[in-house]
Amino acid sequence: MDFGYFTLSDNAYVNNTRTPNQFVCDILDEALYADTLRYNSAWIGEHHFSTLGVNSSPELLLAYVAARTQHIRLAPAVTVLPMHHPIRVAEQWATLDLISGGRVDFAAGRGYDEREYIPFGADFKNNQSIFEEGMEIVRRLWDAHGTPITHKGQHYQFEDIAITPSPLQKELSAYVASFSAPSIELAGRLGCGLIVAPFAAAMTFGGLRQVHDLYQDSCARHGKKAKRLMCSYFLHFADNAEQEAAARARQIRYYRECVLDAFPSDPETTPKSYLYFLDMIERLKNLKPENLNSNSVLIGNAASIIETLKKVEAAGFDEVILYFNVGLKDHQQVKDEMVRFMEEVAPHFQGRHLSMAAE
Repeated sequence: MDFGYFTLSDNAYVNNTRTPNQFVCDILDEALYADTLRYNSAWIGEHHFSTLGVNSSPELLLAYVAARTQHIRLAPAVTVLPMHHPIRVAEQWATLDLISGGRVDFAAGRGYDEREYIPFGADFKNNQSIFEEGMEIVRRLWDAHGTPITHKGQHYQFEDIAITPSPLQKELSAYVASFSAPSIELAGRLGCGLIVAPFAAAMTFGGLRQVHDLYQDSCARHGKKAKRLMCSYFLHFADNAEQEAAARARQIRYYRECVLDAFPSDPETTPKSYLYFLDMIERLKNLKPENLNSNSVLIGNAASIIETLKKVEAAGFDEVILYFNVGLKDHQQVKDEMVRFMEEVAPHFQGRHLSMAAE
């Protein structure tokens, strides 16, 4: 199982003195550090207007990382596809794949915060069908490798378009980010990989094993070969009761001050495709520090983290991306925990980190 660095650039905290500019610079430093530590990948989120995260351009940050690294794979977490024209998205990430030497893994989703859609004039209420059509277009343009394609759909229409440059990779890996069954179904229909959040998997499906089985079934129904299966985890090392209490408080603060305002919450205005968020919000509102468990967050010493990740591996997951810098965690602490993970946890798993260490 491989391991990656992951961030959503959460910075919407009460009495927060860390500027967005400083945090974006911290993220760049952490992503570069992840390469030196032999993490497999860097997944950097897209958010707008500081409603949750402060990084609006993962493709630009990852281009910077690409120019200064040789090994780490580069991925958005995720591109909020309905807010962008799919032709432009295909062009941007194909270009990054070329200049990085074929190191791009692409992931897209619908997002969940209507406040990010409104200033762009993007259609939040119908974003499920917009997303599905856009994802098909992006993949067709990449797979065509310079051959013009024509598309006449519900939301997008164009004739004889070929993007330049083409991706360097013959098949650029693409993932659908999923909080719901329709997204898993879409991943199976398109033959994409799947990336999920364990807390959402537990609330919606029962757990990661259920997600694995549903994804496999979806791929089989559509005659597609299942691709890589990934999940993200918040991570906090804690070696005593005091450190654990601080980590739990930090995680709860993230949910209450960043996430709750971003998720759809009004039953009267929430689109049908987002209604499942209402139950998540109620659970998060009532979540207490002592109730945090391995369905959402890794808290503890190396042994306890290894135990949980072994279960993730047994559930059929190929990679876990780790969210270290959550909840206003100090930049140096993030880097220290990144080191500790690779020294104390990663060696207990077969993965690309071992082969890179041998180079």
